[in-house]
Amino acid sequence: MSDKPAVDKRAIIDLASIIGIVVGIVTILVGISLEGGHVGSILQPAAALIVLGGTFGACLLQYKISVVFTSLKAVVKVFLDPKTDNREVIREIIRLAYKARKEGIIALEQDVEQIEDRFLKRALTMAMDGIEPKVLRDTMELEIGNIEDEEEQPIRFWQSAGGYSPTIGILGAVLGLINVMENLSTPSNLGGGIAVAFVATIYGVGLANLLFLPIAGKLKMKVKSQLVTKEIMLVGVVGILEGENPRLIEDKLSSYLTRSEQVEGHKGSKPVHKKAA
Repeated sequence: MSDKPAVDKRAIIDLASIIGIVVGIVTILVGISLEGGHVGSILQPAAALIVLGGTFGACLLQYKISVVFTSLKAVVKVFLDPKTDNREVIREIIRLAYKARKEGIIALEQDVEQIEDRFLKRALTMAMDGIEPKVLRDTMELEIGNIEDEEEQPIRFWQSAGGYSPTIGILGAVLGLINVMENLSTPSNLGGGIAVAFVATIYGVGLANLLFLPIAGKLKMKVKSQLVTKEIMLVGVVGILEGENPRLIEDKLSSYLTRSEQVEGHKGSKPVHKKAA
């Protein structure tokens, strides 16, 4: 038996996220310099306070405090890429399918004890307990739905932040202009005051489009990938429970892979049924 877990939970750095933030911020700052502006002109603590405070205040009103903390922690996932190889997951499932076909599904008990993924472990345990395939599928699909709902909460939070931020930025600009209008008696300060007022709009639009919405988009992409892995596990376990031919299970699970993953699988590894036999 392979010592490798069915799902490798280690994570690697997501360079795309880091490069994206760096490129976005640097190009804007360079653009400001090329136009003859000064980077210091957009560094306005008051404007930042209005936009950030107003945005997260609105989000706190909309969401529970637990969701807020979960959403802030979820930012880490944007910069980490879970090292989950669906091809390896399929190979492990097919290996278990061959063993169950040869020795009976109860023979998988020792293998199940070494599986780290909670979802796969629970599904296989239910299969060994003799649960009907339909009941197993319905139960695990409900768990997939719960996982999806839980993982989508941070996505909705950052989407909301991306929606509120530009509006709060406009509010900050209006407040700044009110302050300017109250000081019309000093015309020499009007230009600088107006510039400061519009910095809040820059913060609002910039944070929404450079951080908040991209964070939501990246999290959504990673949740989708996670759910595909769970679906592969579920379909594989149901196939094992129903006694399907391992080769048929392999063909069925391979349809969940992207074309590039399928091509890499054919080029870089031997057929699963030969390895597992």
